[in-house]
Amino acid sequence: MALNSMNTSQLTALQVMQDAPVIPVIVLNDVAHAVPMARALVAGGIRMLEVTLRTPQALACMEAIAKEVPDAVVGAGTVRSASDAKAAANAGAKFAVSPGYTSAVGQACRDQGLSLLPGVATGSEIMMAQEDGYTELKFFPAMQAGGPAMLKAWGGPFFDVRFCPTGGVTPQNAHEFLSLSNVACVGGSWLVPADALAKGDWARIEQLAREACQLKSVS
Repeated sequence: MALNSMNTSQLTALQVMQDAPVIPVIVLNDVAHAVPMARALVAGGIRMLEVTLRTPQALACMEAIAKEVPDAVVGAGTVRSASDAKAAANAGAKFAVSPGYTSAVGQACRDQGLSLLPGVATGSEIMMAQEDGYTELKFFPAMQAGGPAMLKAWGGPFFDVRFCPTGGVTPQNAHEFLSLSNVACVGGSWLVPADALAKGDWARIEQLAREACQLKSVS
């Protein structure tokens, strides 16, 4: 889908998940890296960028990408509170990803106009998210919480839920997740290696994005 045909002001969680096989999980420590990194990812075919709120520079990085890279769609990762959601929206984020789920975070994201991928690791957490209207969820930490086998088991009782497994997903095992009918995409940090950022190796990041786009989801 062309970005100019996607209304990012009303972006849905499913649109975020279906745009590419991988959502990059990005940790930035230097604002100067944000724009060239985002341009490299977009050039490689990856537009949905999850910038995690794990560093003091994260919000400034989101703001820079939102202003300077119009073909990127900025998202905030590690959203854990209403204040996180508000700060992310103010920085230009269009979607949010959380490591867990509370109704307060869900409501805050709605209030801020952010599509949310809530983090879940158990059946009870899936049911809590579904009660609040969320059916596109982040399975986290994916490998540690049961991997593809857990997702297969959830396919029966939670047949109407789509997942983005994140945590321990690599280029080597991504296909195991993407081959499952209830997986729309995966989250991965390998697209933006710390050493590539440190060296300013944007060509490497672009190539990793291109390779990630070759991974296929069946859903």
